[in-house]
Amino acid sequence: MVDEALSLRVKRLSPGAVLPSYARALDAGLDLASIEERTLAPGERHGFRTGLALELPVGTLGLVLPRSGRALREGLTVVNAPGLIDAGYRGEVLVALVNLGEAPVVIRPGERIAQLVVLPFPSVRVLEVTELAASERGSGGFGHSG
Repeated sequence: MVDEALSLRVKRLSPGAVLPSYARALDAGLDLASIEERTLAPGERHGFRTGLALELPVGTLGLVLPRSGRALREGLTVVNAPGLIDAGYRGEVLVALVNLGEAPVVIRPGERIAQLVVLPFPSVRVLEVTELAASERGSGGFGHSG
């Protein structure tokens, strides 16, 4: 376990909002819960409210990922997986879910719907050049490696 944990500042925007939490000590993802009740028909998508706003530490980003068990059992996944939360965003965290399964999925308030993973990222400087260094792969795209 990491000795120095980063602090994630969280503001409840709704009294029913559930603070993000780890299910187990060694988990990478914090569970995010819905504050809405809604049934998603097969193929339907919806931006579920969490009732939370975040202040991510400077130099980090938040990735919103599907919960693997729900994806396997129900076909429930995050539409834009991974969803990206920038450190400067202070609005409500929404989770865009889609039902890829064959049966309707009921989401209830307080139910875990996704995971939030907080990661550091480097800041990069964009340099326009006339040539790029050669590489073994070159310009080979989708399916290039077999």
